[in-house]
Amino acid sequence: MNCSYTVNNGDLSREELAGYFAHATEKFGREPKHMDITVDGEFVDIDYTFTALPFERIRRITGYLVGTLDRFNNGKRAEEHDRVKHGMCQ
Repeated sequence: MNCSYTVNNGDLSREELAGYFAHATEKFGREPKHMDITVDGEFVDIDYTFTALPFERIRRITGYLVGTLDRFNNGKRAEEHDRVKHGMCQ
C-alpha cells in the first residue's frame, strides 16, 4: 500500500486500512494517494485523494474526434489546413 492516511477519532488496524485501500482501488480503478479517515462509532467516513490523470485534448476536426493529426493521411491534413477557422470579433 503506497498511500498515506490520516485517522481521526479512533484507531484502525492494518487489515482495515488495507481493506479500505483495496476497496478504493477496485471502485475507482486506481490507487488513492491519500485517505483521510474519520471514525464515528461503527461508521467510517473516508475522503480519498488521487493523483491527477493525464489529460489529452480532443478536438472535432473534419467530422472526426481526434487528439492529434499524426494519424491523418495527406488528404485529411490538407482538408484541416484549408478549413475556415472561425474566431471571435474584438
